[in-house]
Amino acid sequence: MALHPLSLSLQFADPRHRAQLPRHTVLRCIRHALEAPGEITVRIVDEDEGRALNRDYRGKDYATNVLTFDYAHEPVVQADLVLCAPVVEAEAKAQRIPLAEHYAHLLVHGTLHAQGYDHEGDEVEAEAMEARETELMLGLGLRDPYRLRAAASADSSDRLSPSPKSARRR
Repeated sequence: MALHPLSLSLQFADPRHRAQLPRHTVLRCIRHALEAPGEITVRIVDEDEGRALNRDYRGKDYATNVLTFDYAHEPVVQADLVLCAPVVEAEAKAQRIPLAEHYAHLLVHGTLHAQGYDHEGDEVEAEAMEARETELMLGLGLRDPYRLRAAASADSSDRLSPSPKSARRR
């Protein structure tokens, strides 16, 4: 698989998150998922900024794990990916997966959105996107994120009561 050229800008709202997401990891994940040359900005934000962006651009008043703002698909993929660190951290903890692995999945997921993949509204498209994500994650030497999530959900349903954190989030 040929890797496409990538111009990457990596921004952190809080410098403490730099250690959790090294530049070489971001480059590797995005380049692996790109199907054309790319110009991508990745911004790691706090919950307030994530919530404001999700509210202003999607009409949903909560912070979400990743937002993709795609501007062009061809000849160069141009996009901004915004990952909300507190949400990503909480999800990784709840799913009992390494934080780095969850970030990798969300970078792949966002990069696919930047190229026109979608999972909302059309089950066939959703299945195609999920299959591509799984293929890319395995190609990165990581696990299938959807099997991990299903296993974490099954483990959670075996408990007698939800944890206080998971009860508050949903």
